[in-house]
Amino acid sequence: MYTLLLVLLIIDALVLVAAVLMQAAKGGGLAASFGGVSTAADSFIGTRQAGNVLTKIAWWAGGLFLGIAFVLQLMSTRGRAPTSILDQGLGRTPPPVTAPPPVTTPPPQNPPPTGSEKK
Repeated sequence: MYTLLLVLLIIDALVLVAAVLMQAAKGGGLAASFGGVSTAADSFIGTRQAGNVLTKIAWWAGGLFLGIAFVLQLMSTRGRAPTSILDQGLGRTPPPVTAPPPVTTPPPQNPPPTGSEKK
């Protein structure tokens, strides 16, 4: 179910991006900078209807995007229950304690010179 909603969210995001970019901006905007994408939509649907249809598609896609994202967020937190680190130790026997091996120091290789020796 989670994967299906995630795929729907991605498809909805692509539809939303396409609907927003195809709308004719008053100042030209991003739609006009891509080689007249807005004119292709106007000739396909018509000048007056293109604004209404694309606006409705953008609003519906935006609402669906927010709704699906909210449901996905709820589904991702429901699967994991918070656990305490104190609960992990209850009911288990502790591992046996072993003493560390004794540390031995090796004898020095050359004894330090004394003052009575001559070289």
